[in-house]
Amino acid sequence: MTKDLHKLSRQELGQLFPIIISEPKSDWPDLFLQEKDHIIELLGKEIAVRVEHIGSTAVPNLHAKPTIDIFVEVPKGDDIKAKIMNIMTSNGYNYMHEQDSHIMVVKGYTPEGIKGQTYHIHMGTRDHKELQDRLLFRDYLKSSISVADEYSKLKKNLASLHKHDREAYTEAKTTFIKKALEKAKKEL
Repeated sequence: MTKDLHKLSRQELGQLFPIIISEPKSDWPDLFLQEKDHIIELLGKEIAVRVEHIGSTAVPNLHAKPTIDIFVEVPKGDDIKAKIMNIMTSNGYNYMHEQDSHIMVVKGYTPEGIKGQTYHIHMGTRDHKELQDRLLFRDYLKSSISVADEYSKLKKNLASLHKHDREAYTEAKTTFIKKALEKAKKEL
């Protein structure tokens, strides 16, 4: 019998889902658009107010984990999270309980490994600072080829150092991202 993903240890998850950095793929924008349509179909435009492609796959010519990251702006409301979770989990998405700053669901991860395309769907209100910073970081990388190249090299290096530890990989990128966001806020 296979384990529930939420019951796997950090080490087990790292072995099951290693960090792999891919060459840029021309189909990433199309994969985003397909998933965007699916999300809007599931949630409706009243809940999925705005849907944006974020993360490294949203930046042309950038090496990335081949996971499509998506920001979904949702309205404020006491019952909105429960409604979203009910819809998304009943349609094959896994709720990331560990994420406490915003709603996050993923698709493509199974107890046997990755099946099909992977997606990370981040949901929050318009005023959610962390998610707005992700949009700004994406836009800054698109506007600065040299910063995007530097980020690409960093990610490839960190992936080799932390191949089986997603948390360490993510944490090791934090300083670079914070510095880039400071520059972006001044320049953009």
